[in-house]
Amino acid sequence: MASGDNPMNKSEVNGKLPSEDTSHHTSTPDKAKWGRPLEFILACLGYAVGLGNIWRFPYLAYRNGGGAFLIPFFIMVVIIGLPLFFLELYVGQYTGLGPLHAFSAIGPFFSGLGYCTLVVISIISIYYMVIVAWTLFYVLTSIFGSLDWGSCDNDFNSDFCYSGSYDKNCRSKNFTGSETQTYYLRTCMSIADICKSTGFQPYDDKFCLNSTNDRIPWYTNATRILASEEYYNERVLGRGDATWENWGKIQWHLVGTLFLSWVIAFFCVIKGVQSAGKVVYFTALFPYIMLTILLIRGATLEGAGDGVLFYLSPSWELLLDARVWGDAASQVFYSFGVACGSLVTLASYNKFQNNCHFDAVLVSFTDFFTSVYAGFAIFTVLGYQANQMGVSIHEVAEQGPGLAFVVYPEAVLQMPVARLWSILFFFMLYVLGIGSQFAGIEAINTAIVDQWPHFRKNYWMVTAATCFTCFILGLPMCFSGGVYLFTLLDWNTASWAILLIGIAECIAVSWSYGINKALNDLADMKMKLNKFQTIYWKIVWTVITPVTSLAILIFIFVDWTAPSYEDYVFPLFADLLGWAIGLSTLVLFPVGVCWALYHGYHGKDLFKPTSAWRPAVRTLDVPRSDSIMTVDSIQTEGPYDNIGHIM
Repeated sequence: MASGDNPMNKSEVNGKLPSEDTSHHTSTPDKAKWGRPLEFILACLGYAVGLGNIWRFPYLAYRNGGGAFLIPFFIMVVIIGLPLFFLELYVGQYTGLGPLHAFSAIGPFFSGLGYCTLVVISIISIYYMVIVAWTLFYVLTSIFGSLDWGSCDNDFNSDFCYSGSYDKNCRSKNFTGSETQTYYLRTCMSIADICKSTGFQPYDDKFCLNSTNDRIPWYTNATRILASEEYYNERVLGRGDATWENWGKIQWHLVGTLFLSWVIAFFCVIKGVQSAGKVVYFTALFPYIMLTILLIRGATLEGAGDGVLFYLSPSWELLLDARVWGDAASQVFYSFGVACGSLVTLASYNKFQNNCHFDAVLVSFTDFFTSVYAGFAIFTVLGYQANQMGVSIHEVAEQGPGLAFVVYPEAVLQMPVARLWSILFFFMLYVLGIGSQFAGIEAINTAIVDQWPHFRKNYWMVTAATCFTCFILGLPMCFSGGVYLFTLLDWNTASWAILLIGIAECIAVSWSYGINKALNDLADMKMKLNKFQTIYWKIVWTVITPVTSLAILIFIFVDWTAPSYEDYVFPLFADLLGWAIGLSTLVLFPVGVCWALYHGYHGKDLFKPTSAWRPAVRTLDVPRSDSIMTVDSIQTEGPYDNIGHIM
């Protein structure tokens, strides 16, 4: 034991918590460190900046007041996103422990909190890779196949199928008279005839008249389904007539892309931070190159300006709507990836005196500006699509998979050299998705090797087991009805459950452990905070972040809507299963409390740090020798280090 350490007393040994491996301080090697501080920053950036920045934020911005939405979103970044991001980096870097050990060490009462984050990140890693598999299918199809999502001639297409290319052909034909033609019910039809066929009176080439002589856009009552939507649902997902009770057939093309995605992820993180630290240079930076290319291309298209104005035109009155603030907060949790344990894990590989305060601020605001930047790239193209199809941008604006796999692919087909832009767009999505997975895989691996240290010498086998297990658990979502399970997992995991975990993390640090002690720990790590910063962190960690998160949680439950996928209504059993999934991420918290009580922790002792909570520089005696460790990465960081041999 290092000379600066104090041995644990007898009661602590006998009352050891399930995640508190008291022997690992003296009998196991030290953790590796990131090769360079930049690698850690890029890893955090790759984890935080993901698909949510591309397919969720732009839609939320336009729906919630355009440019005005940037105000509540920025405020939520400052009072929720950044505080939780920094808090998790502090916990991981100070202790050098993963979330399972770190939160049990900060107080026995919170011994189950780390397990809650482990369940969350495990579920997210399983279903998130399914999205990555979808994007890989589009990448491979764009390179080697036909871009059939713009065609209405496939076997699965309905009579309501249409696309921009069909509309363009109808408008380009020399019809007699001056009536505008568009594609409807597999033929070119005038707007006047469409109005009549839908029970309205013709007005002009844009509007119909209803029974009260009010003008309504002609397309609001004409049932039309984009060819790209039918392609996504029928060709990619193979949805067909599948229901929750009948999941249909397995889609082998999705099994193949899911397996390939997990294999790629395995090789990227095969040596933990040692290999992932090199890959993140590409996965974190390449999407910015692609976004810039897509933005430049989009800005040159006709109608791009209308798209940007539609995206940013402020509706200030919407700031009084509670839903706007709720959407801003949910986007922060969705994008930042807090309350999942991954950030604690990534920071646990930091050098003790790394300036994670700077890292948290940099990554948080980069994530904010990336979301705004992505909105420009998306809405320039959506403006172009609306212009080409003669409809409102409101009609083509979507979020989530609808934007990535329906709207944007349709718009890409209308550009010159469509195949090139399709490859670039979907490859960018794939890189964003796979890059966000590294931290989740590492969080699961770290939990395993910290609990069973003898696995560290065969770290690649742990990585293989994690990836293979997640692949197997993701197979049900490769069936025709798998998208329904995917919807339930996403709806109930990355929403209300993580809000409660985030609140618990704030309470553990600022109230149980003590805000002043936490600030002293930051000083020990050589992070100098000025007076304003000190006051800011005291206020947000103790009051603002937990109270705001609780308010958002209440709003979510008051405004709760049951999970849905397009027009499909989930049966009661599926809704109950969704709630069970959400509760499964929280149930280990009370289990941890009961375990602490069973092992003799009562009263104030439940909230006092155990001897496992101490600076990482004096936590261990010898460096760790697992596959994520290299001799060159061992650094003497302080007077408490006692570097020993590589075991």
